[in-house]
Amino acid sequence: MNCKPKLIRTSTVAMSLDILLKGQLAFLNQYYTIIAVSGKDDHLKNVEIREKVQIKSIKIERKISPLKDLVSLFRLYIYFKNQKPKIVHSITPKAGLLSIIAAFFAGVPIRIHTFTGLIFPYKKGIFQALLITMDKILCKFATHIIPEGQGVKNDLIKFKITKKPLEIIGNGNVNGIDLEYFNPNLYNKFELREKYSYDKNDFVFIFVGRLVADKGINELINTFEKVSVNSPNFKLILVGTFEPKLDPIKPETILKINQNKNINHVGYQADIRPLLALADVFVFPSYREGFPNVVLQAGAMNLPCIVTNISGCNEIISDHKNGLIVEPKNEIDLENSMLKLYNNTELFKTFQTNSRKNITEKYNQFTIWNALLQKYKAIENI
Repeated sequence: MNCKPKLIRTSTVAMSLDILLKGQLAFLNQYYTIIAVSGKDDHLKNVEIREKVQIKSIKIERKISPLKDLVSLFRLYIYFKNQKPKIVHSITPKAGLLSIIAAFFAGVPIRIHTFTGLIFPYKKGIFQALLITMDKILCKFATHIIPEGQGVKNDLIKFKITKKPLEIIGNGNVNGIDLEYFNPNLYNKFELREKYSYDKNDFVFIFVGRLVADKGINELINTFEKVSVNSPNFKLILVGTFEPKLDPIKPETILKINQNKNINHVGYQADIRPLLALADVFVFPSYREGFPNVVLQAGAMNLPCIVTNISGCNEIISDHKNGLIVEPKNEIDLENSMLKLYNNTELFKTFQTNSRKNITEKYNQFTIWNALLQKYKAIENI
């Protein structure tokens, strides 16, 4: 007879469970009967097969859709009422709002929501007020609130979203880093450069993420064009896809990307490790983040990082220890930092040494998983 308590993890789309929580559900399944709930697609099936957990498909719209949201809320309520889980834990905004409310009315005793990247601090007017109201309602029905990092916690306090205690798990991040997978020793940098047609003397910057305005792509391309004028061995790799319908970058930026022979846009990559391994510096001039996994991944691959002074980034990177921190939208800051890492060999090597060490000490996946497990156990015993 299975005596393990049930723990239901919910997200709006299955990709969050599949990618953001990779390996975590299988670990927790040793101690709980885990059920993963989200909309149905191939990612949900991946979760079932890889994590060896139960799954349930309940469609949740990402956008505000009152009628469809009510249907989802009712379906979640019925499912929770039938399953009688000990814990419901959500990780994305819409799934959080609906599943935490449904869990409350279904009598689930422990209702946890993890806030990752917050949207409302960067919005204005009626839309901001609506988002704040939704998050306040979510927190009202939740028993426990977990901010992904210190920046997220500060915003929840600043905007008075909840008066409930806010406890970060470990040093932040929802899943930590698999250090065996993101391991620079698995790759030969010079062989990779030959494979991808880069010279051993090239100084390669790399960006990984959506190619949208909020990620600082306009500033990055403008800055790269400036710094590479007198340094023809400067190269830039862009990993990610354009999103013309959601926060598009400027047309002139796209033109520069297509015309500059030193910029290589490789699109989406299922495995970014080889490209990180051949690069010299990871550059990430984003305007807003929660706790960016890609900065953790770059650090684990021994890359010095240039990031903006925003939530998450400034928690992972310590200025002049394992990277450089610049102000968002500041091309002069970005230019100076890119040139500094190229010209100052001693500083560059110091950052290389400290990068993986920082990730190993603070963001090891098993450390995060065990910290979360201990949090669950502590809540159960209250």
